[in-house]
Amino acid sequence: MSDQNQMTAIEITQAGGPEVLQPAQRPIPSPADGEVLIKLAAAGVNRPDVLQRMGFYPPPEGASDLPGLEVAGEIIRVGNGIDENWIGRKVCALMAGGGYAEYAVADAGLCLPVPAGFTMAEAAALPETFFTVWTNVFEDGALQAGERLMVHGGTSGIGTTAIELATAFGSEVITTAGSAEKCETLREMGVLAAYNYKEDDWEKLITDAGGVDVILDMVGGPYVAKNLNCLRPGGRHVSIAFLSGMTAEVNIMQIMRGKLTLTGSTLRARSNGEKARIARALEEKVWPLLESGKIKPVIDSIFPMKEAHKAHTLMEASTHIGKIILTTES
Repeated sequence: MSDQNQMTAIEITQAGGPEVLQPAQRPIPSPADGEVLIKLAAAGVNRPDVLQRMGFYPPPEGASDLPGLEVAGEIIRVGNGIDENWIGRKVCALMAGGGYAEYAVADAGLCLPVPAGFTMAEAAALPETFFTVWTNVFEDGALQAGERLMVHGGTSGIGTTAIELATAFGSEVITTAGSAEKCETLREMGVLAAYNYKEDDWEKLITDAGGVDVILDMVGGPYVAKNLNCLRPGGRHVSIAFLSGMTAEVNIMQIMRGKLTLTGSTLRARSNGEKARIARALEEKVWPLLESGKIKPVIDSIFPMKEAHKAHTLMEASTHIGKIILTTES
């Protein structure tokens, strides 16, 4: 195959540390029916990429084995069923894998326009976190204006997105983070309170302050029982990860008396039809906020694609605030 049909991609050579991410030559993929081929400018780095690299989060059947769940770039080819007018569009897209490469295919329904005034790096920071926050906080968690949201890991990409969206839609936010510096950054973002989970008794402080209506939890394990103590009557607990364990012991009577709801979800395994529905909701409800400048993704660092291992090292260190991005530009 000629070089013009090849691309550089970042492969997971074996399960392991960041060093197993290595550049390799791959054929440029072809879009199937309903898909588009995107020449990438940037891709987002997310916690599921780290888990996949470690061997704990395999891609769904039929998805690319390459990591990368969100990208931004230009559509250069379309599959059957997609109007050729799509060629040349600048988009960001959610995908089930394949983002760590120079080219990637995406379902056309999961593409969203790059918001006016956004760089490609900023656009690549949107899909994974905005899809996740919208579905879990506003749909499953049913957060309403005037209610109070608690977010663990407030300086993560998910955390900063949740804070911005909740605030934009008229809710108060309480959050936790792992250092005084991070907590100060979160206060500058406008949260009602930010607690250092390594030093503060956040459970008592939140309950003493009247509790919260919705909790977005990425920690799991022993945090769940503490979280439930922080919920107001009718509160909703939404799990999206389990960094401290997949199991938790809860008081069922507490759930019954408080009319509490425990729910959670994963994004990657949802059908493309369900994800497309979410994409249209974001385009209607959230994209105007992005284009008006009312909200904007928080980006911590940008690395060249070939330095994906450095991006993963940073993510695992958990010292970042906001999103970590890879770019195809040198």
